[in-house]
Amino acid sequence: MFAQQIISTGLQYLGTPYLFNSLTYQTDTFDCSSFIQYIFRVNGILLPRNSRQQFIVGVPISFKKIKKGDLLFFTTKSRKIRLGLSRIGHVAIYIGQGRILHTYRQGKKVMISELNSHWKQSFIGAKRVVGKP
Repeated sequence: MFAQQIISTGLQYLGTPYLFNSLTYQTDTFDCSSFIQYIFRVNGILLPRNSRQQFIVGVPISFKKIKKGDLLFFTTKSRKIRLGLSRIGHVAIYIGQGRILHTYRQGKKVMISELNSHWKQSFIGAKRVVGKP
């Protein structure tokens, strides 16, 4: 399954430090969207650089139908009062069993998180860029 290959690539970077506005296509540090962009690019899928641009690509998926490899988009405290695409402040990849692979916030690293109430309340939408809906 191609989605599992992308997830496996991402898991190789667990513990990589977060740095906002990390340089594209390098692996010393990541921010959320550079991480997603990198692990998809290594597997032959080109995505735009930031989470708002990434939200534009792919097929919309309802939360109830998310599958491994889908991109999940979230708002943040500083963006939740904004409108449209500008509300999006975070992207993660769904890895199954109610978990996401991502990196966020200074001091954090690439990690696996539970898709808990915090993330569900911040959820904006999901996109599938691998396979068919």
